[in-house]
Amino acid sequence: MILAYSKLSFSQVFKLYTALQQYFQNGEKKTVEDADMELTSRDEGERKMEKEELDVSVREEEVSCSGPLSQKQAEFFLSQQASLLKNDETKALTPASLQKELNNLLKFNPDFAEAHYLSYLNNLRVQDVFSSTHSLLHYFDRLILTGAESKSNGEEGYGRSLRYAALNLAALHCRFGHYQQAELALQEAIRIAQESNDHVCLQHCLSWLYVLGQKRSDSYVLLEHSVKKAVHFGLPRAFAGKTANKLMDALKDSDLLHWKHSLSELIDISIAQKTAIWRLYGRSTMALQQAQMLLSMNSLEAVNAGVQQNNTESFAVALCHLAELHAEQGCFAAASEVLKHLKERFPPNSQHAQLWMLCDQKIQFDRAMNDGKYHLADSLVTGITALNSIEGVYRKAVVLQAQNQMSEAHKLLQKLLVHCQKLKNTEMVISVLLSVAELYWRSSSPTIALPMLLQALALSKEYRLQYLASETVLNLAFAQLILGIPEQALSLLHMAIEPILADGAILDKGRAMFLVAKCQVASAASYDQPKKAEALEAAIENLNEAKNYFAKVDCKERIRDVVYFQARLYHTLGKTQERNRCAMLFRQLHQELPSHGVPLINHL
Repeated sequence: MILAYSKLSFSQVFKLYTALQQYFQNGEKKTVEDADMELTSRDEGERKMEKEELDVSVREEEVSCSGPLSQKQAEFFLSQQASLLKNDETKALTPASLQKELNNLLKFNPDFAEAHYLSYLNNLRVQDVFSSTHSLLHYFDRLILTGAESKSNGEEGYGRSLRYAALNLAALHCRFGHYQQAELALQEAIRIAQESNDHVCLQHCLSWLYVLGQKRSDSYVLLEHSVKKAVHFGLPRAFAGKTANKLMDALKDSDLLHWKHSLSELIDISIAQKTAIWRLYGRSTMALQQAQMLLSMNSLEAVNAGVQQNNTESFAVALCHLAELHAEQGCFAAASEVLKHLKERFPPNSQHAQLWMLCDQKIQFDRAMNDGKYHLADSLVTGITALNSIEGVYRKAVVLQAQNQMSEAHKLLQKLLVHCQKLKNTEMVISVLLSVAELYWRSSSPTIALPMLLQALALSKEYRLQYLASETVLNLAFAQLILGIPEQALSLLHMAIEPILADGAILDKGRAMFLVAKCQVASAASYDQPKKAEALEAAIENLNEAKNYFAKVDCKERIRDVVYFQARLYHTLGKTQERNRCAMLFRQLHQELPSHGVPLINHL
């Protein structure tokens, strides 16, 4: 103790004196309170003793918060909170409480670099860009000033801090969408890393180059050189249009290293990426399998206080995919259960809560649209836009289109198309092109829709987006039906319907079967009477199947269209009883729902 005291600077001696003085004063107060309590009666004393003990414990807690901690205590507190923020945020202190503790730590030791870094992580939780940047810069400043790295790594420590400071700053700007500042910081990190010949830092820089969306002619070559070390290479490869087998082989090589070195966090990230990639390619069964695999690696049940749950972003992503996949298949109760678990596992103030919030809003939006409640869907657009601006604008256009506000929807979609083409957001570009094409044929201009659909098909094929390609072919078949060539439409449908029935959403399966029935009816116009009756019977069976699909997602508007079509077919076949039953069901739904304002045949 004497040696440690001798090494203290004047300011540190003063801090020690202040702390001892505070400790002594608190002890004196406690002694006076104990003496006062002895003067009271036994009964009153016992009751007051309990109250005072509680008060003292509260005061002691306040002292522990405001008083200085030893180096070991502070390090343990910081490591514990950092671990909880990473793996199980629900057990960590709330953002406000944690920041208060950190401010107290920094008051007694302003040069404590690790406290600044934890403050940076804490500010990221609440999306505070100014405070998080401030804390991150202070962390690296203190790290360099204290010479903590220089002592262990020689002269290399100073340069290492500088390049990783620039890299972390780039990641921070990228997270908040400040891409220009992120690029400048990344260039600085690359320059310093090249000077120091630090391949690990350069590898991280490469992964962030892809995240920033750098469009380089040598991108594929760079990626091949770094495939075994880069963590974030999966999705950029998918967007580059590589086939699924090549992409999965690359991921497999990376996974081998992760399993070999027991890098559980990277294993989780890899499986979550595979889930997203399979959904991007339109293979919902494979996506479901990957999500289940990730969840089976960690218990979903509540755990004891001593055991940490793996509440990472990977698990949030997998659970959101699981909720959306169930909702697509009409299993809304199961989707609600998954979302309920997400809300418990990732409370609204946690950093990954935005994932399930967006997922929940999208599912609610789709249900409202299916049910014909456009006013409710419109009210959800604001929440979706706050979480994802591109998704919000697209869904606003969908609502306007459903409400027959064609000119407003067209203006919005054109602006969104230009924006998404600039960002190279291929998936959204294709979705917007399909919506614009639908606007044209609902405005009785199917010939203008064809170039849009062919452009969407070309993009889908180029980027191997099988499900979007099938949906585009479905739209092309519908355009051909409107143009009066149902035979060609049927041959196109045979190409597209298999992937939709295998991996598609329930709503899309219903739309496909409904379109098949329309094409069969249109083709049967030129048949002789026996063959025509047979074709109409087959169309009625397909309509029944479509109606069952629509009923699973409670899409009353489309059920109304189906029963209207069935009633017409039954009338043609002379089946009066079945025709009357369908006509009565149509009348009930027509009174309940608003009218389209467009002919039923022009609605896919």
